[in-house]
Parts: sequence; structure tokens; C-alpha cells
Amino acid sequence: MAIFRSHDRRPDAGSAALAPVIVDRVQHAHLELIPTPKAHLQFPALPPACTVSVTCSPAKDIQATLDMAAQLLDLGHTVIPHLAARMVEGPDHVAGIASWFNDHGVSDVFVIGGDAPEPRGPYLDAAALIAALLDSNARLTNIGFGGYPDGHATIPLPALAEAITAKQQLLDSAGISGWVSTQMCFDTKAVTRWISQNRAAGMHLPIHLGIPGVIDTTKLLTMGAKLGIGASLRYLRKNRAVVSKLATPGGYDPMDMLAPMARDIETLDIAALHIFTFNQVTNTAEWRRAVLDGAGPTESNLNTGSNNDSGTSTTAGAASLTRG
Repeated sequence: MAIFRSHDRRPDAGSAALAPVIVDRVQHAHLELIPTPKAHLQFPALPPACTVSVTCSPAKDIQATLDMAAQLLDLGHTVIPHLAARMVEGPDHVAGIASWFNDHGVSDVFVIGGDAPEPRGPYLDAAALIAALLDSNARLTNIGFGGYPDGHATIPLPALAEAITAKQQLLDSAGISGWVSTQMCFDTKAVTRWISQNRAAGMHLPIHLGIPGVIDTTKLLTMGAKLGIGASLRYLRKNRAVVSKLATPGGYDPMDMLAPMARDIETLDIAALHIFTFNQVTNTAEWRRAVLDGAGPTESNLNTGSNNDSGTSTTAGAASLTRG
């Protein structure tokens, strides 16, 4: 079963669902891919010259992220590699990564702490690696890091708030732009509240709103448990109407999350969408195309059988989303 599928739903052109700000964010959405052996089979489904975020996880090494990023660059896409701090071995490794960025013209990077149980070097969290990258010769212009509207499975809320401040200060001091990419969360009110509270606390970086794409329901819920997004899963359990929509063909699509936030997108400075595809790109790309064409996704333009070659593993996908 595909989640966020909408059969014969065509939002009215004047509705909030097709507000210009939402159409703009959908058009320029960043699509996340996981570097698996079959990930290249998803490349043809990507929109032309789109922005692709390539994850990093303990199941692979950083070179796997960079290798896939190079393939996507060769196809004309803009690429944002993810770097997991706990997988970076030391200053020489940072220097090598910086050289790779410069050689390939990569100026944007997303930095996480990573879920490796034992760090491979001195970088225990995202802030430490960001500092090292800023001290390197990498010609970076934008550095992103994670935000957690649902909280984090292992990091207390006060520590999460302090980490946002520390990472933002690093970027400000270096004169580097950045962004905060939110963990997947199903409760739009919780997301809006989290952004508003952090704005009040001094967070000024733009937000990249993390939402799941058109993916298999079972995979999404399984990944939710793996990723520790317990609050969102509890929200689903308490809101049976939402669960019913998730389980009903044609009952739900990403626009149901975006439309309620239409009035707040610019006020909260939600500058981009970060769509978790879990390497099931075709359906999300068709949904995107349908939105841009002014029609909701339909049975005919969502091929739910196209995901057999996604090559996605829950282990490989988890790390890019879980630790800040």
C-alpha cells in the first residue's frame, strides 16, 4: 500500500493546498536518497536538475555517500551530501573530504552526529564536525543540521536546544549561511509550535521542513520506530482518523500536511521541503508533477509497483535522520 496516495483528488486551484508558496516549495523540494547498491535505479525518476540529499549511515562509509553524490552531479543534479560526525576519522579525513567538495564543486553539506555506537575519530557530534569543516579549506557556503520537533530518542530536550544555539553561533561567527532540517513529524501543530518556540529562543536560520514522500505505509511506520520518532507514532495512534486515512487508498497525501501550514510557511521561514523518499522516488516524483500541473495525484499517475528496485534498507536509512 502506498502512503500519501490520492486517487482522483484534484485540489481546487484557489485552495490553500495550491497556495503559490506551497507550489513553490514543492517545485524546489529536496529529495533524499540512501546510497544502496540499487539506488541508481531510482535516478531516472528524479526531476531534471533537482536537489538531491544523499544520506550517510553506519551501514556504509562516507565514501559511499560521496560516490553516489558524484554520480548525481554527473547527471546534472545539485547534491547535498550528508556527513555523520562519528564516522569521520580525524583531521586528515576532514581534509580529504574538503578536497573532494572543492574538486566536485559542492558548496552545501548537511552535518549530523550519526548513530555509530563508537566514534571513529574525535568528532562526537555535529557541532564538532562543523567546527572542523569551518577550519578546513572546504569552500562551503551553506551548512545544514538537524532539528527535532518530536524530540530525540537519546538526547534530552535542553541539550537539543543548546545544540541548535551552538551550531548556529559557529556558522554566524564564520559568516556561513545554513539551515535547520526537521525530523519527520506527522503533527503539523507540533512542528509549527517547535519552530515558533525556537524562533523565540533566537533561532534565525531558515527551516527545511522534513516530510515523507509517497512511500509504502508499512515501511514508513517501521522506519518511524527505527528512527525513534515516537511522539509522531503516538500521535498517529491517538488520532484514529489520521491512521484511517493512511490505511485507506486515496485517503492521504503530503498536501494534507502542507496545506494547514500554508499561512505560516513564510512567517516561520520554511525555505524548502526535505522529502524522505526512502529510495521510492517514482511515486513522489509523480505526486510532485501532479501538484505542479494543478491536479492532485491519481491512480493513473502513481505507479505503486515501481518500488521493487528501491534497494532501501532500514539500517542504511536511519542514521541520516536520527542523531543531531
